[in-house]
Amino acid sequence: MNRTITAVPGIRAGHFTDAHGLTGCTVVLAAGGATAGVDVRGSAPGTRETDLLRPVNLVEKAHAVLITGGSAFGLAAADGVMAYLEAQGEGFPTGVARVPIVAAAVLFDLAIGDPAARPRPEDGFAACTAADDGPVAEGNVGAGTGCTVGKVLGMARAMRGGLACSACETATGLKVGVLAAVNCFGEVVCPDTGRILAGPRDPATGRPVATTPHLGGPLDSAIRTNTTLAVVATDGALSKEEANKVAQMAHDGLARVIRPCHTMYDGDAIFALATGRVRADVNLVGALAADMVAAAVVRAIRIATAWENVAAWQDSERGRW
Repeated sequence: MNRTITAVPGIRAGHFTDAHGLTGCTVVLAAGGATAGVDVRGSAPGTRETDLLRPVNLVEKAHAVLITGGSAFGLAAADGVMAYLEAQGEGFPTGVARVPIVAAAVLFDLAIGDPAARPRPEDGFAACTAADDGPVAEGNVGAGTGCTVGKVLGMARAMRGGLACSACETATGLKVGVLAAVNCFGEVVCPDTGRILAGPRDPATGRPVATTPHLGGPLDSAIRTNTTLAVVATDGALSKEEANKVAQMAHDGLARVIRPCHTMYDGDAIFALATGRVRADVNLVGALAADMVAAAVVRAIRIATAWENVAAWQDSERGRW
C-alpha cells in the first residue's frame, strides 16, 4: 500500500540525487494545479513564491513545489521545473503565455559532501521527468541526500537526517499525505517516549544528547544554517485561506518531534496543496497533517544511512555505540 504523498490522487513526486556531491532536489507536482498555502516559521529561510501563496494575493493554485539542497543556490533548480511545466502546457494563464507557479524552499547541506555541488535548472527538470504517482523513494535521496541533524556540537558530532513520507485515509475517503526533508539544528525525538533518536552526539559516549543545554555559546558558522521542509497534500477541497491554515497547523508536527524547533538557525517551511476531490473540514485536515508531519520526520531519521563520520540512528540499533 502506498503510504507516501503520492497516495493523494493527482499528486506526483520525483527526485534528482547527486550521490557524490551529497545534495539533490525533490519536486511535488499537482496536475492542473492545486490550491496552495504556505507557512514559514524558521528564521533563516530561502524561498520562492511564498508571498504569492498568501491568502490576499492573486494566484490561487500552484503547479509544483520544489524542495532542494544547495542553500540559496539551489533555488536555480526551480527554473528547470518551470521549463518542464511550460513544455507540458501547465501554468497560470496571462493571455500571452501560461506561467507555471512553482513554489520552492531550500535547505543548507553545503557542510557535507562537496560544497560546490548545488542543484541546477537541469536537475530540477530531471526531478520532474522522474516524477510519477507511485510510492516515493525515501531515505538519503533527492532533497534528503545531504540532510543532517543535531549540529550544536559541530558537524563531526551531528547525525544523519533524510527524506521520508507518511499518509493516511479517513473512513470517509479523505486522504492526507506528507513529504518531509529533515535537516534540523536540534535533535529529533520519539513523540511517544521523548527518547532522542538523533541529535548532537556526546563526545564521551557517542550517544545523542539534547541540544538546549549547549546553547548560549559561540557556534561555528557552518552549523548555523539548517531547515526542515515539508509538503502536505490532500484531496480535500480547501480555499486558499484554508490551505494556509493547514500549513500552519502542520508545523505542530515539527514541534512534537524536533527540539528546539523553528530556531534562528532553521528555515522551516511547510507547503500545503489541496486538489479538491472531496469535501473536507479544515480542522480535520490540519490535525491529520500535523500527525503525518511528525511521522514523516521520525521515519526520515530511522531510514537514514551514515556517511563517513556522520552517524545514523541505525548505528545505535546495531550496537555501534
